[in-house]
Amino acid sequence: MDVCMRIKALLAVLLYLGFFLCFYWFARERVLRNWWNRTTESLDAAARQRARQNRARLTLLSERPGPLHRVEQKLVYSGLAVRFPWLTPEVWILMNLGACALGYFAAGVLSGSWLWGLLAILALQGARHCLMGALMGRNYRLVNDNLLKFLDFLGNYSITAGEVTGILNQISKYLDEPLRSVLDACYYEAQTTGDASLALLSMAEKVEHPQFKELVRNLEVSVRYSADFKALVSHSRRAVREYMRTRQERKSMIKEALVNMVILLGMAGVIFLSVEQLIGAGIREILLDTLPGRISLGVIFGIILLFYGQVRKLDR
Repeated sequence: MDVCMRIKALLAVLLYLGFFLCFYWFARERVLRNWWNRTTESLDAAARQRARQNRARLTLLSERPGPLHRVEQKLVYSGLAVRFPWLTPEVWILMNLGACALGYFAAGVLSGSWLWGLLAILALQGARHCLMGALMGRNYRLVNDNLLKFLDFLGNYSITAGEVTGILNQISKYLDEPLRSVLDACYYEAQTTGDASLALLSMAEKVEHPQFKELVRNLEVSVRYSADFKALVSHSRRAVREYMRTRQERKSMIKEALVNMVILLGMAGVIFLSVEQLIGAGIREILLDTLPGRISLGVIFGIILLFYGQVRKLDR
């Protein structure tokens, strides 16, 4: 017995000593700090390389679709990239992976089932998608509300002013976010680089609104060929009014579709309650504890998600 206790004590001391030496080596060699520095440097280098590629793509007027490019667009359109300049697509993906892993293990440990871990991942991704969609939709509506005001100011200034980026800087103080920051950034980029055309093309990529993109690209063409700004503004104002009229019609269709969806969900609830009364079993247990019930719930949630996606498309 004494021998066993001594062996256990010796193993405990050796184990403690091993951990102590391991942590001492980590601290002395600064392993974690060096790894963190290398990681941040590589992420910054990737972000700079992607920025150069994006600028080259704007110069050549070519599209470069890809997963990272789409993530970067969403971060810019939602305003997160403006509020948090360090939030690159790589960092965003790593944060999402870390949140999913943490949610999976937390739900798995608390419930003891991997199924709840998967549900936690789905819930986190759904919350992320809804948050991103809400931020993008908010910025889209703000740009839409300020677009005619922007055109009115642009038409007034274009009579006397010569440099379009200087006009944008004067107009920006009368507009709301996110247009204010976007116009100011365009002005400072043009002053820094001396390339007003590239600054305008870069500004068009920072806003999701299609009418704003078209207007800015037309401005860039006008700057390049010294065209008449007054005619451009007048044409753009008519196009924006037509777009808003069409968008209002689409919003009426969305409201009608929402009413129909609520009616269908109410009818589904009534049917579930009727089935519960007929078979004498709890509908909750049937939906959650049986395979056909889970498939039914999955189909219902799938229909709701498809409906939400179509509503998002119609609202653009």
